[in-house]
Amino acid sequence: MNDKNNGEDFVDTNVLIYAYDIDAKAKHDLAVARIKQLWQTKTGIISTQVLQEFHVNITRKIANPFSPTKARTILNRYLSWQVVTNTPKTILLASEIAECHMLSFWDALIIAAAKQGGAKTILTEDLNHGQLIEGIRIENPFLTT
Repeated sequence: MNDKNNGEDFVDTNVLIYAYDIDAKAKHDLAVARIKQLWQTKTGIISTQVLQEFHVNITRKIANPFSPTKARTILNRYLSWQVVTNTPKTILLASEIAECHMLSFWDALIIAAAKQGGAKTILTEDLNHGQLIEGIRIENPFLTT
């Protein structure tokens, strides 16, 4: 784990992708604002899984894919955040979380990394907004009140 800041908010892949995918329109704007806030407060946390998924999606799956070079440039910037490395212990914890909370393994891996990183919140649209899992609050930054 990289302890370059005092992270509190774990960012899931979908939020990071929307911050760079201008075709995502309203979600893009909301993601940009939230990511900007995390840069300012130096409270963002990501994992190696998020970095990997971001690269694949931003270079292959969005409407206007980025070049691998541009994707690497973006990834390199996020290395200044707290980055949780998924280890064998992370994988075992994810398996336990998936079983206990009846989640997909991949969602549980995000939660396990967030837990290991000391996150208070996970920013994602993939889990239930307001839910508390393993002591971490789930927040969907795309919900408007």
